[in-house]
Amino acid sequence: MRTRGLIALALTATLLTASAGCGDDEPPAVGGTASAAGAPVADPTGDAPAEPSTEPVDDAAGPDACALVSKADAERLAGTPLDEPVAAGQSCTYTGPTSGPTAQVESFVGEGAKKYLDIERQLGHEIRELSGVADEALFTAEAFFLRKGELWVAVRLVRLNDPQENRAPLERLARTVAGRM
Repeated sequence: MRTRGLIALALTATLLTASAGCGDDEPPAVGGTASAAGAPVADPTGDAPAEPSTEPVDDAAGPDACALVSKADAERLAGTPLDEPVAAGQSCTYTGPTSGPTAQVESFVGEGAKKYLDIERQLGHEIRELSGVADEALFTAEAFFLRKGELWVAVRLVRLNDPQENRAPLERLARTVAGRM
């Protein structure tokens, strides 16, 4: 379990580092508005950002990670209410409230998603295929990876339960996300 935590930390650091230099020289939005990528930006007044759209945004970087996995999708997958999404570059994270239960859903679009899959392969984790979902659809015990054309998407679920309980919900969400890509 420690190895997966280190993988997640390394992946998050890689994605944040990669996305830090990819800005469009505009200052960050303030006041609960949307960023250039359409993701909600935290409002310093404490108001919650608006729910992200369930429709992907088609731009050069690919669809918005929060649009591919909506809050409702993430809550169904996690089986618990989750906090508002936090978007960073080409990733989106929904976390469980601090009062519990422990749950987190992360979605990645683009090179970060592909890198996450490459790390899973390098570590020798079990990866299985799901046919008929996308050009390529792969699953681990806690995540799925989709490819349509050159676009990669990864979605990871963190819960303190038997991973077998998550298999069917992950497969259902993979089919939903593939339809949005």
